[in-house]
Amino acid sequence: MDSFDCDLFVIGGGSGGVRAARMAAQRGARVVLAESGALGGTCVNVGCIPKKLYSIAAHFHHDFADAKGFGWDVAGATLDWARLKHNRAHEIRRLNGVYDHLLRTAGVELLHGRAHVAGPNAVTIDMAGGSRTVTARHVLVATGGRPALPDIPGREHVLSSDDLFDLDPFPRRLLVVGGGYIACEFASIFQGLGAQVTLVHRGEALLRGFDEDVRHFLAAQLRAHGVDVVLGASPQAVTRSPDGLAVALSDGTVRGADAVLMATGRVPNSAGLGLTEAGVRLRADGAVEVDAHYHSSVPSILALGDVTARLQLTPVALAEAMVVVDQLFGAGQRSMDYELVPTAVFTHPAIGTVGLTEAQARARFGPVRVFRTEFRPLRQTLANGAERTLMKLVVDAASDRVVGLHMVGAEAGEIVQGFAVAMKAGATKAQFDATIGIHPTAAEEFVTMREPVAG
Repeated sequence: MDSFDCDLFVIGGGSGGVRAARMAAQRGARVVLAESGALGGTCVNVGCIPKKLYSIAAHFHHDFADAKGFGWDVAGATLDWARLKHNRAHEIRRLNGVYDHLLRTAGVELLHGRAHVAGPNAVTIDMAGGSRTVTARHVLVATGGRPALPDIPGREHVLSSDDLFDLDPFPRRLLVVGGGYIACEFASIFQGLGAQVTLVHRGEALLRGFDEDVRHFLAAQLRAHGVDVVLGASPQAVTRSPDGLAVALSDGTVRGADAVLMATGRVPNSAGLGLTEAGVRLRADGAVEVDAHYHSSVPSILALGDVTARLQLTPVALAEAMVVVDQLFGAGQRSMDYELVPTAVFTHPAIGTVGLTEAQARARFGPVRVFRTEFRPLRQTLANGAERTLMKLVVDAASDRVVGLHMVGAEAGEIVQGFAVAMKAGATKAQFDATIGIHPTAAEEFVTMREPVAG
């Protein structure tokens, strides 16, 4: 007779946890999932989905400006911030309900409360009516990450990205600290929504880890859209002033703001889960150490997604969940390939990228050929706008394989997703060249670039 209450206990109802719980239950496993907040985790509630909705809202600002060149007079357009927040919240509640329905329909038992590991095969959940301990053959930790705020004087005055969606009132002046996805995206969003935005980053270029051309091109485009980009500086203190907040920077300047966003990174959400007490090894940053099959140092306890700090992307967590379910309740044939994972940054203009940067490709392959183009997109010709597009291919000279593809421009994510399939299949530059482009589109540039750039 089975001595466990369930086959799989999932801690965390975000993208990875929900996918693992649902797929395991559909394979006949007895599954319990505990979540202390709203189902969907960061992505659904305070991440990808609401951020993209606000990005779309911000784009209308540019659309209204561009419309005049195409014969439209759009006068008096104003943002109703309260209505946008209300409509976003309504959509997020709908998605929360979808997740709940999917789990319950699959047969997953849902517990609302904070869970912590009580041993290799036990989890205790603190709920409104008291605590409950559940034994499990396998325990899966899928608790994601949380914002990390710098420890500076006046920290109590700053906001994390979780706070921006319901900010009240709308900030006339927003100062954003950071140079990653979240900082660049919110700088674009709030500039588009009508705020005066200052983006402060301690490094000499934005988006560490991206291709150098992309990093510098984006900074120029943000400035062209009206964002004040300040590089090589970091906040030293934040104080209240008669006019709002005053942010003292390391370059000796003081910047005024109505709100300050600290988008200075995220850390694995592993604290207070009882993991170290159960014998689970954590890295210095709090990430759960796992093997290729997502087992921790305690074989019955697994982890996936942002809490392992591998690639902090929602689709990666979903793919990892499928591997875990197959390993535990399937044929064990699935594996995760972290090569050629595409990603997008929803700035204005957007970034889409897959594969290696030019520097990475040179380090790995030696000789490479680089194809790059920069142009004014067709939309901007009549709109007389300043936005430009950058597209770049990095090719391994020996094999002719396209090993890096990068774009900054409208709908970059939509365009790069398709090319990611081709690159996963091993497409060569010759095959790109042999492909007929769709004219007139920006995407056709990826199959019409013929001459490599010098150097």
